[in-house]
Amino acid sequence: MKEDYVKKKNFYHRHIGPSCSEINNMLKELQYSSINNFVNQTIPKQIRLKKKLNLPNSISEYQYLNHIYRISKKNKTYRSYIGLGYKNTITPSVIQRNILENPSWYTPYTPYQSEISQGRLEALINFQTMISDLTGMKISNASMLDESTAAADAMFMIYQEKIKKRKIDNNYHFFISDEILPQTFAVLKTRCFGLGIHIINDSHRNLKKKYNNKKIFGLIISYPSSLGEIYDYTEIIQYAKCNNISVIVSTDLLSLSLLKPPGEWGADVVIGSSQSFGIPMGYGGPHAAFFSTHEQYKRFLPGRIIGISVDQKNKKAFRMALQVREQHIKREKATSNICTSQVLPAVMASMYALYHGKKGLIEIAKCIHEYAKRLEFLLINHINHLFQVNTFYFDTLRIKTDFISKIKKVSERKKTNFRYINKNHLTITLDETTCQEDINHILSIFYEAYNQNKKTYKKIKYHTNIHSKYRFPSFSE
Repeated sequence: MKEDYVKKKNFYHRHIGPSCSEINNMLKELQYSSINNFVNQTIPKQIRLKKKLNLPNSISEYQYLNHIYRISKKNKTYRSYIGLGYKNTITPSVIQRNILENPSWYTPYTPYQSEISQGRLEALINFQTMISDLTGMKISNASMLDESTAAADAMFMIYQEKIKKRKIDNNYHFFISDEILPQTFAVLKTRCFGLGIHIINDSHRNLKKKYNNKKIFGLIISYPSSLGEIYDYTEIIQYAKCNNISVIVSTDLLSLSLLKPPGEWGADVVIGSSQSFGIPMGYGGPHAAFFSTHEQYKRFLPGRIIGISVDQKNKKAFRMALQVREQHIKREKATSNICTSQVLPAVMASMYALYHGKKGLIEIAKCIHEYAKRLEFLLINHINHLFQVNTFYFDTLRIKTDFISKIKKVSERKKTNFRYINKNHLTITLDETTCQEDINHILSIFYEAYNQNKKTYKKIKYHTNIHSKYRFPSFSE
């Protein structure tokens, strides 16, 4: 009796594999005398491990949970201003309780069950509408895996469309801006290598100067860039249109509440992450991406589009209007598997937009930008020999300083993370959760690193009317 209890208590007896009687029944059916005999007959010797696994003794589930808890207590919680596409955000309590923590919403993580759920499809069509409005594009799909794979799918989509219409051949290149997110570049590089596509990785400023004689079928740029700069891409777009180069724009969704939408200044595809719309960072994601483009690409669009129909009783019904499934088409013609579209975070992002509304999103974006301007003003006016490099920005400052090592040492002691670009530059990205206490904390790090006394600068105060205009470029029409 005691032995049976111990067996049931052990983690592996509850969760791993069949029972001894079930194993014996299966071996009897397969006509093998033992597991070892079965393995010897089915698994080639050359791929078998020749020594035993170096594993500790098994423990119970209760012991395991305590062990993991003790390990978790060793973690250090830092305040991060790294950016790189990941930001702290505020999930409204009503969304957290009724969607994120509700099995009716979080169980169908992939969209297969959504085909019979009108509420979920309605939420996804709201997501599509939100993305189209913010990006200025005609159509949008109902989310994708993450921003990096969305960029790779966008590249492949324009490549496939141009190859099919015989507009290009295998000698064409794909241009990647050197200021896109590093994780996006890594995925693009891998995907291009697998497809045999040549890549050029350089500043977008050099596209016309250095690569005028190169055959280029598409390019990807960031808006804002990974370093925080917001560029006026008017000249680049004009050059691209004249040379039949499709333009993919990787963007920050929340910044588009204030910035001119890429669809209005010439983008062919707009991609990005919806993480800033109330989705917790979740140890790095991934977070549902968005993908919007022109009507001409609707048959090449990866993922699926939710549409509205009328049923037999003349009532409005939501449905999957277009979908691409690897299960339904030949492997070489597949674009993207829709079960990676992450319905739950997409639904949460759409609900976040509905919760705040247009005015609310604009106010959140304004507040973030205002704090960024405030931090810039205080740093420049309080700290000697420190410069803010970005001419136009939304939420990210690029600081030029000769005290990087000291700043890093002080910030780590004060449990704060900045993004260190090189020996003379770092970036600070603010977000929806930023408040005046955070600004004061960042300033204290720089004061200490520069050995400057904070009391000396009490006379210099920041006034909201100092920067009356946004720090954004004005695109020419």
